[in-house]
Amino acid sequence: MNADPAHPGDHPEHEDFRTRHAPMPLELPLDDEEASTDVDLKTQVTRFILTGGFSAIFDFGLTFLLQEVFGAPFWMAKAAGFILGTTIAYLLNRRWTFRAEPSTARFIAVVVLYAITFFVNIGLYNWLMHTWGTAFIAIVLAFCIAQGVATVINFVVQRAVIFKIR
Repeated sequence: MNADPAHPGDHPEHEDFRTRHAPMPLELPLDDEEASTDVDLKTQVTRFILTGGFSAIFDFGLTFLLQEVFGAPFWMAKAAGFILGTTIAYLLNRRWTFRAEPSTARFIAVVVLYAITFFVNIGLYNWLMHTWGTAFIAIVLAFCIAQGVATVINFVVQRAVIFKIR
């Protein structure tokens, strides 16, 4: 790094580049082992499940809050929860589970995949809620089933296709 203390407003140059640039945004987990292809299937599955569980807490929390506290329709509450949860999941999975560098092609593929699983997840949740009613156990079961189906689709497609894209 080469910062000139005589000019405190100047930004240091990055050691890998000769031009100044903004710092990279923070992402979790904070490590530098990005783009490692040495992550085995067992590790990926474990990390995917942990990431999914963490993301599902936010998804379910927002879904339940919007549906039960604010009276939003089932599909709308689940859609908002899904968007929050999948955004968190993508960021964690890209960086930690699959250790993939950012890529426009990969991001577009993820958007397409999430659009498909969005309709599967929301459609299944909405159908189950209308079928089973709104008891708390029905909400939890419908959420888990819809999320489980979407999670399996996401893992298979992300592992086999999306995070193989360069």
